[in-house]
Amino acid sequence: MTDEKPIVSQVSRRHDFVLLFDIQDGNPNGDPDAGNMPRVDPETMQGLVTDVAIKRKIRDYVDAARGEEARFKIYVQGGEALNTKHQRAYDDLGIKSTGTKQKRDEVDHARGWMCHNFYDVRMFGAVMSTGVNAGQVRGPVQVTFARSVDPIVPLDVTITRVAVTDAKDMEGTVGQDGKLVGGKQSEMGSKWVVPYGLYRAHGFFNPGFAVQTGATDEDLSLLWTALSGMWDLDRSAARGFMACQGLWVFSHDNPLGNAPANKLFDRIVTKKRVEVAAPRSFSDYQLAVDEGAMPGGVTLTALVG
Repeated sequence: MTDEKPIVSQVSRRHDFVLLFDIQDGNPNGDPDAGNMPRVDPETMQGLVTDVAIKRKIRDYVDAARGEEARFKIYVQGGEALNTKHQRAYDDLGIKSTGTKQKRDEVDHARGWMCHNFYDVRMFGAVMSTGVNAGQVRGPVQVTFARSVDPIVPLDVTITRVAVTDAKDMEGTVGQDGKLVGGKQSEMGSKWVVPYGLYRAHGFFNPGFAVQTGATDEDLSLLWTALSGMWDLDRSAARGFMACQGLWVFSHDNPLGNAPANKLFDRIVTKKRVEVAAPRSFSDYQLAVDEGAMPGGVTLTALVG
């Protein structure tokens, strides 16, 4: 008897995936400690995008697509303190919160409530032992930093705005000829951009942790949809043009895995074309996907690319 659902969406399996995305004339992930400069590895000048930034896009997509549904609320987002959400669990369960003195079974019930109601807790895990103790959860989905295939060149572009922020800055004096002298008529600013960068991230799905959090096949299917579609939802002037260029999933028959993830990832290779000096589009790269002689028990699914 075969499973009706696609292999790639079965939470009973281990999945390892490769995500490829690019940016043109934008800032994929600014560093607030460096004046919002695009993050880079200072030794190689390869661009970096944090796992937190990638998960933020996933959360925003899920919230927009399914956020009205009870099981698909988002835990990590603005507008409500995290402890307030923990308290909702205790209130709904009819348990009194006692902080650090909370009984173990009560914490377990609160943790289960949080997993059931919040998609990102089920999938990514969370530390919820702050103040109102809802325990800790280790999620089945983990994502690495994304790293650009080649070095990037961050540009600090000067911009001019004709609108002045403060009215006092516009005040001037009237000269002998009756004309206004002084006073700001515009303001200068700057923004960081990457002319072009192709980034690669890796991710992992652990079925053992999925059992603990209650993650379902539907949750996993939604993850793949978010990874491919979240770029069109997350548009902004600062990010320029970002797009998903590839999403490949290696699915294992054995929940513990049938092959090392790093060996599987080596089957997907992206190289700059030899005739290209400075890549400015995805077409400036050659993509090679080795689908031959796959290790036993491993299935490769190309969701994008």
